[in-house]
Amino acid sequence: MPRRQAIHPVVPATPQPELFLNRELGALEFNFRVLAQARDSSLPLLERLRYLSIVASNLDEFFEVRVAMLKQRHQIGSAITGPDGMASGELLTHIRQRVLDLVSAQYATWQDELGPALVAENIHFLTRKQWTTRQRRWLQGYFENEVLPVLSPLGLDPAHPFPRILNKTLNIAVVLQGRDAFGHEGHMALVRAPRSLPRIIRIPDEVSGQGDHFVFLAELLQAFVDAMFPGFKVAGAYQFRVTRNSELIVEEEVDNLARALSEELIGRGYARPVRLEIGNDCPASIVSMLISNFQLEDTDVYRCDGPVNIIRLGLIYDEIDRPNLKFPRFTPAMPAVFGNGKKKMFDTLSQRDILLHHPYESFTTVIDLLREAAQDPDVLAIKQTLYRAGKDTPLVDLLVEAARNGKDVTVVIELRARFDEEANIRLAERLQEAGVQVVYGVVGFKTHAKMMLIVRREDGHLRRYVHLSTGNYHQANSRLYTDIGLMTAHPEIGEDLHKVFQQLSGLGPSISLKRLLHSPFTLYRSVIEKIEREAAFARSGRPARIVAKLNALNETHVIEALYAAAQAGVEIDLIVRGACTLRPGLPGVSERIRVRSIVGRFLEHSRVYWFENGGEPELYCASADWMERNLMRRIEVAFPILEPTLARRVYEETLANYLSDNTQAWLLDSQGQYTRATPGDLPPHSAQETLLACLSGTNLATSTGN
Repeated sequence: MPRRQAIHPVVPATPQPELFLNRELGALEFNFRVLAQARDSSLPLLERLRYLSIVASNLDEFFEVRVAMLKQRHQIGSAITGPDGMASGELLTHIRQRVLDLVSAQYATWQDELGPALVAENIHFLTRKQWTTRQRRWLQGYFENEVLPVLSPLGLDPAHPFPRILNKTLNIAVVLQGRDAFGHEGHMALVRAPRSLPRIIRIPDEVSGQGDHFVFLAELLQAFVDAMFPGFKVAGAYQFRVTRNSELIVEEEVDNLARALSEELIGRGYARPVRLEIGNDCPASIVSMLISNFQLEDTDVYRCDGPVNIIRLGLIYDEIDRPNLKFPRFTPAMPAVFGNGKKKMFDTLSQRDILLHHPYESFTTVIDLLREAAQDPDVLAIKQTLYRAGKDTPLVDLLVEAARNGKDVTVVIELRARFDEEANIRLAERLQEAGVQVVYGVVGFKTHAKMMLIVRREDGHLRRYVHLSTGNYHQANSRLYTDIGLMTAHPEIGEDLHKVFQQLSGLGPSISLKRLLHSPFTLYRSVIEKIEREAAFARSGRPARIVAKLNALNETHVIEALYAAAQAGVEIDLIVRGACTLRPGLPGVSERIRVRSIVGRFLEHSRVYWFENGGEPELYCASADWMERNLMRRIEVAFPILEPTLARRVYEETLANYLSDNTQAWLLDSQGQYTRATPGDLPPHSAQETLLACLSGTNLATSTGN
């Protein structure tokens, strides 16, 4: 496919800034909603701890990508702004204030709520002051035998300059007094904790008695730091952690994308710093030294009232076997239509479409389809995209098996899936060694579509079987993310998908599709046209409504089309999990637009677009959000649900159900503020709990405390 064939919109006049919210600030606000889950005392305690860890993880990525980009833009004096018109310097100031609010709330949640609640459940994170004599003796032995041999403490002087500190690693800045064996006066030293060391240490029951007792590695290093510097007096030891720019930039004009990306990965951990986290007790002189060495500013420093690696709290979730402190387990349902596996899946799919709603219904169904394809002598070819596959996924084994069984297997692997680049390079190498034809997508356009195509010979003819999804082929995530998958043998969808794969592997010319909407070609234009069609229906007095479920919404022209449709009389409901730059409820502009965000047990990930279409509704599921990057700089597909009963099911489960949620929903106002929905006089309704009860068949009425 020739580069830059994408159909880009004709950009109208400059957007009116007052009509748009800021994308970065919207992304930050999502984390306040997640933090609210950590503070919700009706939820199981270990789940609340996990939410706290998720906030910290999200904040890491926010700095690594969004703040890094903004700082870069600001430093080169770029005047580029988003549609809200906020300049990069002003935005960085607003971001700092909100991050300070978020960090303060994080540590208050830990110190005042979760920590004491864990103690009440006999789960303890012990500080040095709390160690008993027996615990201290055991921890000292652990330090001397398991930790000290791995460490390489570094004294700082002209012969030992400030070292390169790896992104997001735990470090201790040590102030020393005295002279070393060479007569040099001790001043400063650094202790870098290798990633091979566990960040949380569990003290054995025989040492601490009943209950669960943990110590942060940072606490251990600070307690026994003097053992690393014999002959010196330790005047202070302070935790710190630096976050660096982690966005990989690979030039489009490269001979080998995998090699170029591999070379970029080598330096990612040491890219330009963007944030310094440091303990509250660290003196200003040490902070100044660190700022100077990392070439940061005072505004890049964030004080932590507790462990700087608070993200590690989530590690104990799997360490503690306390079912009463976790969400009740559930068993994803298997589609009854496939019976007990005695009937071939192809026989069933040749007769009807199958809809899968994860995590309530099992991802194993997808694996079973690929397994059957790998072993079926009538299957000739398998084509699949992989964006994030996860570790130890059986899908890769089955693709290898299929290739060894003589199938023609083609896999499109997106090497630039953020933070999965290294894993995807290894995955590509493994598949290539097994004889799989591996394609790295299209330079300049991430392949984000989730699709599988199976070609099978039946009665002397070739038939195509298709799986399309809103989510990745990632078995672990399929139990944590909500997604919609479609299995079908519809001839036109199969033909469309065949053309898409041909274009990806053969770099062919533009293609014409009958059923699928295809980014960066027809998806953007089709979304705009369908919104405008609803506006025309409203003006003519016919039924007109739009309901969409997305992860994020920021594409300026789509938002302007939604505003115009609302002004024409179209009722619009948007379920947007994360950042939304549209302002709902603006008088004369968006009074007919309502925006809500659902934050619950599972990460909302499915994208669904529904248009009333004058009484003949259209429903699409998609891999794409209504974001500029998805609509114009990625390979995406939106697929229609053509079977009326299945389309109605998707509408009821993913749209109507979520619009009725009054316990886990947050309502966005025109100023960008979110307010949690309450049942009021209505019965409490949780969309996710309803689906758990209805689809998985598991009674989880108390799973989220509502």
